[in-house]
Amino acid sequence: MRDILQVQHLSKTFRLSKKQQKLERTKEKVRVAVNDLGFTAGEGEIFGLLGPNGAGKTTTLRMLATLIRPDSGDALIDGKSVVTEPDEVRRRIGFLTSELKLEDCFTPNYLYDFFSDLHRVDREVRERRKEDVFTRFGIDRFAEVKVANLSTGMKQKVSLAVSLVHDPEIIIFDEPTNGLDVLTARVVTDFLEELRSRGRTIIVSTHIFSLVEKLCDRVGIIIDGQMVQCDTLANVTQGESLEDRFFQIYKETAGDGQ
Repeated sequence: MRDILQVQHLSKTFRLSKKQQKLERTKEKVRVAVNDLGFTAGEGEIFGLLGPNGAGKTTTLRMLATLIRPDSGDALIDGKSVVTEPDEVRRRIGFLTSELKLEDCFTPNYLYDFFSDLHRVDREVRERRKEDVFTRFGIDRFAEVKVANLSTGMKQKVSLAVSLVHDPEIIIFDEPTNGLDVLTARVVTDFLEELRSRGRTIIVSTHIFSLVEKLCDRVGIIIDGQMVQCDTLANVTQGESLEDRFFQIYKETAGDGQ
């Protein structure tokens, strides 16, 4: 299995405004979000990034998706650098975040066609893919309903559909089941497993232990911007539940005072 994603010494800091310093009761002017992070993900693998809120998971994914530039380090996606070849990276990835906001005035049908055109997907291929994914997710019955009138779960399904219009090699998901009901969440996780069976590489950031245990081949645990464990799920858990092992690792890394 070849490594299709190689993350090499990624680091990212953010300056804190005076308002942020006051709210967080700190005199620090710079916040280290990601610190010398490295890991790999193989072709046909689901890799889980697990960590508490503020650990640096979302910042890492945004760097991989070329939305923000690392202060140092790099990541290679199918050999293409997120720093020097961002356009080539974007052609190879699909990125879904709970912060993706679809315009209320547009319909799923329009949005799917619009994003397909952006990625220069052939019309015949577009229609075939749209029919498949709309039927699978039940979007077909709401294809001409404006986003403003869709349920939260349906909006998430539409977001997923438009993120994958170009059938990317690497799919990056930030909290893919966040805010979804159990039925919709199951549809999404089943689809991720199918994508893996088709050889796609999937990076999932989450704080839901059961999701990692169900889906992931390997897991990386991030605490305070650093990778403190990265291995197969079995090696990380060592026969215990992932939740129990996570808190053991967190206690050993962050200390009792955290």
